[in-house]
Amino acid sequence: MISLDRYLSRIQYAGPLSLEHETLAALVEHHLAAIPFENIDVLLDRGIDISIEAIENKLVERHRGGYCFEHNGLFAQVLEALGFEVERLAARVLWGRGPNDPLRPRTHMALRVRCDERRWLVDVGFGGACPVVPLALDDAEPQATFLETFRVVSTDDGFTPQILMGDVWKSLYEASRRAVIDVDLVPLNWFTSTHPESPFKQHLMAACVTREARYSLLDGRLTVRRRDGSQETQSLHADGLAAALHEHFGLDVEPGWQDMIARLAR
Repeated sequence: MISLDRYLSRIQYAGPLSLEHETLAALVEHHLAAIPFENIDVLLDRGIDISIEAIENKLVERHRGGYCFEHNGLFAQVLEALGFEVERLAARVLWGRGPNDPLRPRTHMALRVRCDERRWLVDVGFGGACPVVPLALDDAEPQATFLETFRVVSTDDGFTPQILMGDVWKSLYEASRRAVIDVDLVPLNWFTSTHPESPFKQHLMAACVTREARYSLLDGRLTVRRRDGSQETQSLHADGLAAALHEHFGLDVEPGWQDMIARLAR
């Protein structure tokens, strides 16, 4: 059983815990600001254990981050402990896919949450383009947030969240409407964390979101996209990359990370 007190302390949330949209949105915001998206253990071939005990130990107790199966696995357990109705969804990533690129397998996990008599797409594990609020699944109109504008488009097999970048809608992923159970996610997590063609095996990624900005790291490149629309990108050497992991993503660099950081900073 997950410790709600320790989780709420980790995300620095002391607000209401009622089964209402206001609570759901506040938990999403606090989670995204406190627990970073990162794939360091994948790059170091440490394996990703998505049992709730392992996820809670890593993200809550050890103050690490993780990727979608860890973030959304933890968040689903928290919401269920509070009494929310939660379904786990498998999704095919579309972000960064060119028009002629082959289809990718379903390697992303998102959540569908019932709240205030509506169903919401909730995702705290999509990295640098993660929706910062629950997105209504019964509304195809643009949904403004404190940073960007999103919308959810129905497809033959499910639905696709999109983010407005300038004047262009960019798709994040296509989620199936059919819910999955935890055991269905085990092979998806294994493929994502071990297959040599998985982007998580090839690049260092980290992200977090605050009310003021998105912070995204790809190898040695740090991008900050601010609320006012301005954007800044820095190329980092090894010391700068280690400092960024600590300053922007709250990660204390371990000795075993040094060779990886030096390689990717170059």
